[in-house]
Amino acid sequence: MTSLQKNGEVYNPLESMMSRFEEAAKILKLDKSIYGVLINPARIVTVNLPIIMDDGSVHVFEGHRVQHSTTLGPSKGGIRYSMGVTLDEVKALAAWMTWKCAVVGMPYGGGKGGIKCDPRNMSQGELERLTRAYAAAMADVIGPDKDIPAPDMNTGPREMAWIVDEYSKIKGAYTPAVITGKPLTMGGSLGRVEATGRGVMVTCRSAMAKLNINPQHATCVVQGFGNVGSISAKLINMMGTKIIGISDMSGGYYNAVGIDIAEAIAYRDNNNGILEGFKGGTLISNEELLELEADVLVPAAMEDQITKHNAPNLRVKLIVEGANGPTSSDADEILNKKGIHVVPDILANAGGVTVSYFEWVQNRLGYSWTEERVNRRADRVMKQAFNDVYEAAQKYKCNWRIASYVVAIDKVAKTQKLRGVY
Repeated sequence: MTSLQKNGEVYNPLESMMSRFEEAAKILKLDKSIYGVLINPARIVTVNLPIIMDDGSVHVFEGHRVQHSTTLGPSKGGIRYSMGVTLDEVKALAAWMTWKCAVVGMPYGGGKGGIKCDPRNMSQGELERLTRAYAAAMADVIGPDKDIPAPDMNTGPREMAWIVDEYSKIKGAYTPAVITGKPLTMGGSLGRVEATGRGVMVTCRSAMAKLNINPQHATCVVQGFGNVGSISAKLINMMGTKIIGISDMSGGYYNAVGIDIAEAIAYRDNNNGILEGFKGGTLISNEELLELEADVLVPAAMEDQITKHNAPNLRVKLIVEGANGPTSSDADEILNKKGIHVVPDILANAGGVTVSYFEWVQNRLGYSWTEERVNRRADRVMKQAFNDVYEAAQKYKCNWRIASYVVAIDKVAKTQKLRGVY
């Protein structure tokens, strides 16, 4: 995966994911034959995409699609555009999607895609040609009953619309269910934009109840102020919880009396998508932000933000992981010893894939649901998933992260046994 260097050490989220898988597998006494099936991706596709750039030159981009599992159903997972995309990263994220879909009970396996590119330095025309080329190259890989992509880092409804259009042209029939996260006019679902952040809020609220933390008297720090971070901050704030710190690539912003989240979102939206220059809080570093004293920390930025180096300095009671893999495995034991509870990524941010499933269902039905109906059903799914994980943690005497893996792996393993192997 994208290996991140901190203090001279390299962190690999694929290794972090596997270390947690191993721990859960031991608790379940997982059969060796099933173990071998679950740790290996079912399919890996790598393509080279030659694209004509605006200056007339041809640049070859590397793209990947990994289908980790199709045991519970078609594989499901986003497509990210980043210079940090590697096959290891995509494999790790695909496996995470398998466990994420399983833990919330979605009838999907895990998949993930990525293209190594720098979208910030590409024109809209270049991005469209690249996206359509990727869709064409993957036309026999993806499909409504095979593998259903979605937005991820640096992709959104625009890119999903291009993929639907290209795929539909190739297949000769309009096929909106091939992908989720589409614009509403093309079969997207109401509630999808806020779905991941809403799931973070619902699991945060459930965890606070178990820990006897009163939302009305609590404080929260949110790292990352993109879609997930900003919506998590807004909805957690609406519970009565004071948001005292937020951050993005421009730095952290701290305000002990509470940050006006609506003001921060409006400022970001009118400032090229970043918080730089925001006056609603004192400028601090991202490192300082993570170590602020609060009841709740929501890391909603990048992978491996909480490591063995800064975990000892954390001063929170609860971490709710909005990002994928924000905590490295070597930090888990430190957090356990400090008594910090963690709602892990595969549970906390699964609201997105839950509503993606609802979008897919609506596309297959040819009927759209109201936003209230989407939110009500998604909230119910997330609450039930948290309760399942909490009960597993009590049963196996483990933390919530390992309990999440236990719930997910057990579900996939049992289904794999029922389906059989060659």
